[in-house]
Amino acid sequence: MRIIGGAWRGRRLAVADREGLRPTPDRVRETLFNWLAPVVHGAVVLDAFAGAGALGFEAASRGAGTVTLVERDPRVAALLRSQAAELASTDSLRVVTADVLTWLREQPQSRFDLVFIDPPYARPELRTGLLQALIEGDHLTPGVLLYLEWPKREQDPLTAMEMDGLSAAELTWIKQKQAGEVAFALARWNASG
Repeated sequence: MRIIGGAWRGRRLAVADREGLRPTPDRVRETLFNWLAPVVHGAVVLDAFAGAGALGFEAASRGAGTVTLVERDPRVAALLRSQAAELASTDSLRVVTADVLTWLREQPQSRFDLVFIDPPYARPELRTGLLQALIEGDHLTPGVLLYLEWPKREQDPLTAMEMDGLSAAELTWIKQKQAGEVAFALARWNASG
């Protein structure tokens, strides 16, 4: 995997050999970070299901204030931690080994400006679960931006969230696109917090 923009542009990072681990494709990241260009600098970012770390490292490379990558697999998290150290970015880039839903309950003071919600494709219910945990724990700053990614063959997360009983009335799609087999969107959480 390579970082496609910012201070670490062109840097290659290893990806752990784990079933289901799939870095967000370059084309998708390029589009996403073009959308985020006006807001990523200085943002407090959560990469909730870090995996390969593509989104978190890209945000840090482009000047995010702090980036927290949460990864439940200890071996994958260890690789992310060593890559952060290689980039000499252990101050602004933090890797946490935990289940993100459990970790959020233990972080009552944490609030985020930008959240990457890209759970394993085999676990789409984690999108709704994470959003509920972020809302209930008051972890979202007013106007927070949420990135969602899912397989193109599945229904969009907004419809799935409403079917799961989560009112998405305060969630506004800003942009949505497809690339290959991936669908992705940027949304704004409009509730005041």
